[in-house]
Amino acid sequence: MRRLLIYVLPVLALALAGCRSVGAPSQAARPATPSHVAMAGGASPSPAVSASPQRALRPGMRGRAVRLLQKRLATLKYYPGRVNGRFGSDTLEAVWAFQETQGLHPRDAVSSAMQRALASPRPPKVLVPHGGRLRVEVNIKDQVLVLYRRNHVALVSHVSTAGGRYFCSPNGCGDPITPTGDFTTLSFIPGRVTVPLGEMYNPVFFIGTLYAIHGDTRVPLRPASHGCVRIPMDIAAFFHTLVPTPGTPVYIRGSR
Repeated sequence: MRRLLIYVLPVLALALAGCRSVGAPSQAARPATPSHVAMAGGASPSPAVSASPQRALRPGMRGRAVRLLQKRLATLKYYPGRVNGRFGSDTLEAVWAFQETQGLHPRDAVSSAMQRALASPRPPKVLVPHGGRLRVEVNIKDQVLVLYRRNHVALVSHVSTAGGRYFCSPNGCGDPITPTGDFTTLSFIPGRVTVPLGEMYNPVFFIGTLYAIHGDTRVPLRPASHGCVRIPMDIAAFFHTLVPTPGTPVYIRGSR
């Protein structure tokens, strides 16, 4: 089951090189599967805890308000890292993902608008309603990945897809494009995998050994990859445990 809508000429050089940002990843995130993700599709987590601080929350802050935010994001399947009351990078990436699914302009703060959305959130946009009870959907327009298990949202992650900037590699030059279409997971390679354009962390490949969903230390608020779907390192540490390989449907839709 695979309609490979690959853009042949400009992307051929990219395919030969493999996709990944330039620069080495830092220390990998914890490999254990978070409990709130492991429960997905089974028993529901504890009742939602609404975060309603009087001021905007920002990275670096600590305290009860941050802990409530983390609990709420975890309940909604946006992985915030450890629920410890510390607003670190894992929590920020979950904030971005939530803002992206809610149609809010992504920013490095939890504004009053986001706090209202946390109280009554809308679900992520469904791209392929009949795509299967277990599937991965990548929304290029919103820059989010949604994993469905038993046809319920199990994980929502911020992503960074192809940046659209012309590049050159030892194998040639081209315009980076993230292929859209219907794919399936093909293989998984643990750890750091070196390719001509750099390294991938825990890549789950969906086109040969060229295009993958993989961890990266650089997953900014803009498309920046050479074609792959980048996910944060902390999520890449366990993502492969949630998607059987081979055979999990991967649907990529939209454009920037």
